[in-house]
This record gives sequence, structure tokens and C-alpha cells, in this order.
Amino acid sequence: MIKLPKIAVLLAAYNGEYWIMDQINSILKQNNVQVDIFVSIDLSSDGTYDLLMDLQKKHININVLDYGQTFGGASKNFYRLIKDVDISKYDYVSFSDQDDLWFTDKLYLGVSAIELKGFDAYSCDVKAFWQNGKTKIIKKSYPQKKYDFIFQSAGSGATYVFRTNVLSEFKKFILANWIDVNKIDLHDWLIYAYCRSNDFKWLIDPYVGMLYRQHINNEFGANTSLGSYLKRWSMLRNGWYFGQIFKISKLLDLTPPTRSFILSNFMQIRRKKIDILFLVFHTIFFGKKLS
Repeated sequence: MIKLPKIAVLLAAYNGEYWIMDQINSILKQNNVQVDIFVSIDLSSDGTYDLLMDLQKKHININVLDYGQTFGGASKNFYRLIKDVDISKYDYVSFSDQDDLWFTDKLYLGVSAIELKGFDAYSCDVKAFWQNGKTKIIKKSYPQKKYDFIFQSAGSGATYVFRTNVLSEFKKFILANWIDVNKIDLHDWLIYAYCRSNDFKWLIDPYVGMLYRQHINNEFGANTSLGSYLKRWSMLRNGWYFGQIFKISKLLDLTPPTRSFILSNFMQIRRKKIDILFLVFHTIFFGKKLS
């Protein structure tokens, strides 16, 4: 009998009763793997908790963590999952949001790519979808650059798959730096930066592994419209973006990038050309504080 890979899926939830059943069903239908789902629910005002407790009674591989804390954001919820879930008996660990839809081979193809190509961590492209039927491929699998991890994540954290030893090392790291880790607003960016800066091999696969739901409650949705670009420009201008860069750099004992570093290494700071131009433009005209 072939032994199927055992995967712990860490799912962060908050006011998700309208979508979470579809997401969990798509995880339970994953082919050629064994999955256990661990759910951490940020204190919610809807029926998410009751719904998950009913599911836990029906499925032995659904586990709801102790409920009642307010985390105030998905990343802090994921940090809690990484801290509290015992992953030692699993071969791999994956992250999940509460409102996406996974294709049935998402985890199997991720694990297979890690094994066949000798990688430590994996992410892939997604297809964004809207309630009106619109869809769009969100490509994150542009060639990786030497310093891209300082300036961006690998993509949607819900596509991430790790060898267990990798996440175990990251768990030690966040436990040792718990207060500062919780100042990082994007867990998927931090863990990508951690892995790359510690020489773990990361594959960003052009395979489209899931449907990425777009709605008003997305903390950070797909970057597909003028409005989304303007929102990101605002985050750049108000200091949030570089503030996160400096916090991540400090946490990982990296030298924070200066204006001269960005301009002299501009082809190595982001994977997508338009993002490079966007960041270089800001650095030239508004980046005096980086000097």
C-alpha cells in the first residue's frame, strides 16, 4: 500500500460562515494526500464558531483550536496557528484562507514539485474570481530575484506548502521573537523572507492551484484594477510599505535597504517589471528618507 503524504493545513478564520464550508470541502477533496485541518477562529460576530464545531464532530480530521481570542488580523491568527499546532507527525504543512476554493490536485502537485525538484517550500499562481463571474489569472511566478524577498512575498499565503522541518525552524524563530513578529502585517511575506534569507529553496510554480475569492472583506485582494494600484501607492506614500521592510530586515538581521541600494540593484528587487518601475519611481522622487 502506497503511503500518502500527511499534510497539516492551518486555516485562519474570521466571520467566515458564508464561505468557509466551500473552502473546507475543497480541502477535504484533495487527491493523493492525507489532510488534517487545524482552524483558528478570530473572535467573530457570526456563526463561524458554531459551524466549525459541528464540522469537527462530523470529521475526525478537522480540529478547532481554543476559541475566544481577538487577533485583529489574519497574520496574527496564522502566527497563533504556527505557534500552537503540533506539526511534528506531518510530512508537510500548508496554509489556507477561509474563502477560497482549492483545485483537487493543489496539494499533491505542490508536494510532488517539492520532492521531484528538491525544494523546501512551494507556492503557485491563482485565479481570482468575483461574484459577477469575472475571473483573472494572478501571476506571481515571474523569475525570482536576488533580493525580491526583502520587498515582496512569494504570492498568496494560501498557496504555500512547506516541508515540516522548514516550518519547525520558522516556529522556533517566531517563538524567540514573538513580540516583533506580531508587528509584521503580512505573514506570507515574513515567512518567504525568512526562508530565502536562510537559504531554503523556494519554488514559485506557474501552476494555478486555486480560485482566489475577491470581495469587500479581503485584507489584501488581487492587484487587478486602478483602484488597487492607487491603494498600494497610498501604502507606499504613507510609509507602511517601507516600515514593513525595515521591520522584516531587522528581524532577520538584514541590512535595511537604502535609496542607493534600491537604485543600484533595481533589477533584483521585485519579480515583475512594472513593480520594479513603480518602486524605482517612488525611490527617485520620494525616497530621500531612505538615504
